[in-house]
Amino acid sequence: MSLFFARRRGLIWALGLQAGLLAALSSGPSVAGEWRFTEPSASMPAPPEIAARAFVLQDLATHQTLAARNADQRVEPASLTKLMTAYLVFQALRDGKLELKQALPVSERAWKTGASSATRSFLVRDSRVPVDDLLKGMIVQSGNDATVALAEGVAGSVEAFVERMNRQAQAFGLKNTVFRNPEGLAAPGHVSTARELSIIAAHLVTDFPQSLSYYSLKDFGYNGVKQPNRNLLLWRDPTVDGLQTSFTDSSAYGLVATSRREVAGAPRRLISVLIGATSPESRANESQKLLNWGHGAFDVVKLFDARQTVTTAPVWKGQSADVRLGRPEPLLIVVPRGQGPSLKTTVTRQDPLLAPIAQGQKVATLKITLSGQPWQDVPLTALDAVPSAGWLGRAWDALRLGLK
Repeated sequence: MSLFFARRRGLIWALGLQAGLLAALSSGPSVAGEWRFTEPSASMPAPPEIAARAFVLQDLATHQTLAARNADQRVEPASLTKLMTAYLVFQALRDGKLELKQALPVSERAWKTGASSATRSFLVRDSRVPVDDLLKGMIVQSGNDATVALAEGVAGSVEAFVERMNRQAQAFGLKNTVFRNPEGLAAPGHVSTARELSIIAAHLVTDFPQSLSYYSLKDFGYNGVKQPNRNLLLWRDPTVDGLQTSFTDSSAYGLVATSRREVAGAPRRLISVLIGATSPESRANESQKLLNWGHGAFDVVKLFDARQTVTTAPVWKGQSADVRLGRPEPLLIVVPRGQGPSLKTTVTRQDPLLAPIAQGQKVATLKITLSGQPWQDVPLTALDAVPSAGWLGRAWDALRLGLK
């Protein structure tokens, strides 16, 4: 069944996306596997040349991957590890297990981890530091001592915290990420990928948008030592509000950056992950190039509103004869600039649909093409539940199906 979306409320460009995009950017806690970004279509425009070993660019509103190279290659995540550490700390704050004003002890281990590394917050051994300051130390200064102090404060020990990190990675559906420590110092088997780091970052900014007030800080001083944020894009691009830099001899220079730009009052957020740049200046320049391209080369099109009926499907053996199909959130699609009118949609499903059908159950696929070429496949779910009919209704439908 062809559903050229121009028949349904017309083509809605970025001017009308405020509600849909805001909902996509401020949703509640994510469930495992929610952030599955679709792969770039073969007809996706080529990104600019990026001087890095691996990169990926994700659009959060549409769950589309806009560009990628070596995105599934295992690398040392280095300090990008701290994205998962931050996620678990903000999770503990949300759950009331920590408070921002709560002072945590700086253990011998936390102090030594900082003293033996290039990135530290200059914490004093055996002192007590508020969680708020430890967060700033970990996020702004990339302080390894602050990171270990937070890990011990959340889980009681570094080892227990690392177990939580790996359980959370599994809950996110990550297959190539294994953590050995919370701060990112090189360790055997401590690995991730650009793609999976982007998924962690997407969960972080979506589940805990308050974290961006920390990631956007340009500097932080503690114990008489003021340090600048190593994310140079915070000074160059006012739309960038995070996230994390990294460096090891093996992975070279890395940066996970996120940018939120307004298009006629409608917000759009991108996340870029870049690994293997040659210098701090290069990682900033190449990330900026990628973000600028992602914002400038595409339009965002809303095909359907949240819970809008895309189509209806017949149901057999149910209390209702049909079910409405759609999406719980607005259905947004990114397309190359100016190509929105070339979008067409087709619904495919596995018939017959048999009750019971749960609300939110995937029952069909919306196949989206651009200029006749495959662009994106989007699951359609049941907008309402359809319980099973009584025995007489089930028997009657079974007879009808047998005669079809």
